Amino acid sequence: MMVNAIVVTETGGTPEVRDLELRPVGEADVRVKIVAAGVCHSDLSMINGTLGPRYPVVLGHEAAGIVTEVGSGVDTVEVGTHVVLNWAAACRECWFCRADQPWLCSAVEGVVSVPCGTLADDTQAHACMGVGAFAEEVVLPARSVVPVADEIPFDIAALLGCAVLTGIGAVRNTASVAKGESVLVVGLGGIGLSAVIGAKAAGADLIIAVDRSPEKEALAREAGATHFLLSDPKLGKQVRALTEGRGVDQAFDCVGAPETIRGAWGTVRRGGHCTIVGVGRRDQEITFNPLELFHFSRTLTSSIYGDSDPDRDVPALVDEVRSGALDFTTLITHRIGLDQVGEAFARMEAGDGGRSVIWLGEA
Repeated sequence: MMVNAIVVTETGGTPEVRDLELRPVGEADVRVKIVAAGVCHSDLSMINGTLGPRYPVVLGHEAAGIVTEVGSGVDTVEVGTHVVLNWAAACRECWFCRADQPWLCSAVEGVVSVPCGTLADDTQAHACMGVGAFAEEVVLPARSVVPVADEIPFDIAALLGCAVLTGIGAVRNTASVAKGESVLVVGLGGIGLSAVIGAKAAGADLIIAVDRSPEKEALAREAGATHFLLSDPKLGKQVRALTEGRGVDQAFDCVGAPETIRGAWGTVRRGGHCTIVGVGRRDQEITFNPLELFHFSRTLTSSIYGDSDPDRDVPALVDEVRSGALDFTTLITHRIGLDQVGEAFARMEAGDGGRSVIWLGEA
């Protein structure tokens, strides 16, 4: 089946709408019509060299849609089922899965692209994160989709597949933010804003949002931030002034750059926790001296996919959306077509807006 898809052919290349012949639906596969897909920083990382996919690569991994075909061995969904795509579908068999850590699944680790079809010139194309969601339709294993209630809007459902699971999961699953704690979030893209929403839902008293762009303040406060600070080398001093000189209980770096990680670390009180959510480059380094590690007794950890199990957490989040306990509409600031993905990346690099969502419409 031939579809339109956003393809990049080399590192630093320009995203282009190309014809893609999807691979056939196998026994354990499903075909999904994409209705909405979020533009995530990880998609940009497929282009700029942070991640190393095989090219040409079909971008996109955060999406929702409608099942249009199922393989003969699939009994978990049927044609017409609304689904969220899961780019980190656990195998349920490896050591990590059996240890109840499916976000560390051995079958998913290091997989940034898999074959998904061919371009018009018969060149093999590869799907970003095994999904390749910036396309009119996709074919992927049935375990890579999670059914959701029909009444959940597709644009919100799409965000559940990455930004929300990662941001909310970091707050709930990794850091276990408690009522009354103070929280700092650095980087206010879709993941960072989701972390702010999660901190508010957890009952944090003080929620400090930090970004390089002053335009992010309105979005941060709408998401639940009590304070907004611009990125600054003196961030630690500013935060201590808001926390009786101690620093925050919990800090989340949603950027992944050495300077933002060090900045977040420096805002945390003695005995507090710093969680790294953003994906950084392997050729960059951060240094800590032994005395500060001993003296501050802080915990530094990472959060992969929010330490989430999509099969468990997506339905739970859907219930909270349906009840009104969680509202993610503030995350979406731009609705675009496939041919506007390049503009969305430009806004992302400039630090403008929240999440851009590609809207392809219902079947």
